[in-house]
Amino acid sequence: MSNDSGSGGVQSVDRAISVLEILSRRGEAGVSEVAAEIDVHKSTAFRLLGALEARGLVEQAEDRGKYRLGFGIIRLAGGVSTQMDIIGRARPVCQRLAEEVGETVNIAVLRSAHAVNLDQVRGPSAVTAYNWVGQITPLHATSSGKALVAHQDARERERLLAVGELESFTPKTITDLDALELQFAETRRTGYAFCLEELEEGLNAMAAPIRSYHGEVVAAVSASGPAYRFSAERMHELAPLLIRGAEEISRRLGYAGQP
Repeated sequence: MSNDSGSGGVQSVDRAISVLEILSRRGEAGVSEVAAEIDVHKSTAFRLLGALEARGLVEQAEDRGKYRLGFGIIRLAGGVSTQMDIIGRARPVCQRLAEEVGETVNIAVLRSAHAVNLDQVRGPSAVTAYNWVGQITPLHATSSGKALVAHQDARERERLLAVGELESFTPKTITDLDALELQFAETRRTGYAFCLEELEEGLNAMAAPIRSYHGEVVAAVSASGPAYRFSAERMHELAPLLIRGAEEISRRLGYAGQP
C-alpha cells in the first residue's frame, strides 16, 4: 500500500477500509472470502491483510488461516471515544455556564499544533459568537490554545510553538515567545487564560483547563463574546465561574486531585 500513489492509493485505502468492515461484520474471514467480497485477486487481498496486520489493525486467528480485527482498532477508537466522553460529560456543564456567563461556551482539545473545537453551546444573547465546532485555531492567539499549552512542560511548549514565525491575526496578537511564556505562567497561577481581540478584532475569550482521570490537561472550556460586552474586567469577574465549571467537568472525567 505504501507504494501506491494517486488514484491507486485512494483505491487501496478504500479496499483496506472495506476489509476492516468485512471483518467487523463477519468476525473472522479468510483471504479467499475477503478477495471475493471486495472483488480482487487473492494476492491483492493477501497484501491488504498483510499491511493491516503490520499495523496491528488485523490479526490471524490461531491456525485457522482466518483474520479478525486486531487490538490496533481499539487504539484508534480510543481517540474518538475520549473526545466523545469529554463532549458528553461536559455538555450539561457548558449549558449551565452559557446561561450563567451569558456568552458562548466551547470545548477544545489539543491536536498537533492547534486547538480543535469539539462542541459549542451558544449563550442567551442575541449577539453570539461564530460557530467554532470543528474549526482548527492557533494556539498562541486563542484562550483555549493558551490554556492547553500553558500546562505542557517547557520542552513541549517550545515544540508546539516552534512553527516558524507566529502569525499576527490582529494588531493585538501576541507573537513574542517571552511575552507568551509570561502569560502561560499567569494562566497556571490564576487557573484561566484569556485573549483580548488577538484572533479577531472585537472578540474576547477566556478558557480554563479540563483534566482527565490521571490529572493531565486534556481539554479546555472557554467562554467568548464581543469585546464591548465581554470586557477584560467582565472576564475577570466571571473567571471563577468558568474555573469551577472546568473543575466540575474534570471531576466528571474522574479527576479527584489537585492541579
